Amino acid sequence: MYVPSHFKEADVDKLQQYIRDYGFGLLVIADEHGIEANHVPFHMSTEREGTLGRLQCHLARNNPVWQRLRGGARVLAVFQGPDAYISPSWYETKAETGRVVPTWNYLAVHAEGCARVIEDPDWLRLHLHRLTDKHEAGMASPWSVDDAPAEFTERLSQAIVGVEIEIETLTGKLKASQNQPEKNRASVKAALEAGEGADSRAMARFIS
Repeated sequence: MYVPSHFKEADVDKLQQYIRDYGFGLLVIADEHGIEANHVPFHMSTEREGTLGRLQCHLARNNPVWQRLRGGARVLAVFQGPDAYISPSWYETKAETGRVVPTWNYLAVHAEGCARVIEDPDWLRLHLHRLTDKHEAGMASPWSVDDAPAEFTERLSQAIVGVEIEIETLTGKLKASQNQPEKNRASVKAALEAGEGADSRAMARFIS
């Protein structure tokens, strides 16, 4: 990913939190069989100090891509936060110089590392609990994996395989009008806050 210095986010804690916040990512593998991308929810684990963390996800056993991950294949996980079109009409400097063009603001995090395939039932059970509990936490009546009959969830668990990625490189890009003068950033932020889309309002919060 091309990352100009003014858009680079190097704070590891922030990058890990972005992955937690926008955890539905893209798992990409490229090998002699070609390039394949799968859209999956990830759990971000930071239990081991001194590391960039581990990504955990699962794939359907019927999905042949997991066979290509055996032996520690190197993979890329891509996470994208809010994004928004930026109109040149929002810039205060438009009236002054006219030297403005459209652009797009966005947040993206790339994590690279070697994948490990896991078929251990206990690991899969814990992974499903963690993933579900995180996303059910804000519900009025949170659902738990334990709410379903054990034989039902065990049968479904046999139809998936786990994948764990030890993160070796973590790259973040936050394009939030940092290259614009203060008055342009302020006007862009105001326009996004007034927008109707949730992504526009979310992107506005990243502009300072």
